[in-house]
Amino acid sequence: MRAACIQLCSGLDIDANIDHTDTLIRKAHKAGARFVATPENTHFMGGGAQALFAAISPEADCRAVAHFGALAKELSIDLLIGSLAVKLSDTKAANRSFLFGPDGLIKARYDKLHMFDVEINEVETWRESANYTAGTKAVLADVADIKLGLSICYDLRFAALYKHYAKSGAQLLSVPSAFTAVTGEAHWQVLLRARATETSAYVIAPAQGGIHADGRATWGHSLIIDPWGKVLAGLDHDKPGYCLADIDPSLVADIRRRLPAWQQETILP
Repeated sequence: MRAACIQLCSGLDIDANIDHTDTLIRKAHKAGARFVATPENTHFMGGGAQALFAAISPEADCRAVAHFGALAKELSIDLLIGSLAVKLSDTKAANRSFLFGPDGLIKARYDKLHMFDVEINEVETWRESANYTAGTKAVLADVADIKLGLSICYDLRFAALYKHYAKSGAQLLSVPSAFTAVTGEAHWQVLLRARATETSAYVIAPAQGGIHADGRATWGHSLIIDPWGKVLAGLDHDKPGYCLADIDPSLVADIRRRLPAWQQETILP
């Protein structure tokens, strides 16, 4: 199965973000992709809490959900919208992945489990939990004949989630993200390759990249990694675009048979 990572630099204009994402998805499909994944915050990014809650909608009214479901059906592809901000109340949202099938229907939803509450340095502090409600469950879904384990961005730092997916049969792990430029440069690729090698699974990691409307800088460098930890495809910059690679579930089975380390763990008291 040919898969594609879409890289974006989303801003405050939801319609413009949808249109730009649509264009890149169509280009990736034309290049042969049958599974396409977009980054975290696909349809809106930046501007603070007031701008966020003025712009977003509940899932039932979200025009991005309607648009991308129709697009998946039109192109007859599996389409993972890495995340949309979905309004839960006047003060709380969900950071939610949507997996659409080739029929345009929602196959799976995943709400980000781990909130990005950090102090990166003296000038950069994030409190995602101020505006978002954390998810409560891991989600496994089918993409064609491949088992996909869903996650979002900061989840990447919590290896137990991915071990759970591997033990549940996942052959592909999605990590749509908006990594900061600082943490991305230091940790992005090494963490993604670690998750791939720990689980002997493919990793697809579409990312936001560039300078956003609120001045936030994201790292970009979207990647697709094989179960041996090899980078199959990637963007070596922070500009919008896409990259492609083939996902072969037989390689996952072969590596897990030959190197079953994640199944041999000693549980210490």
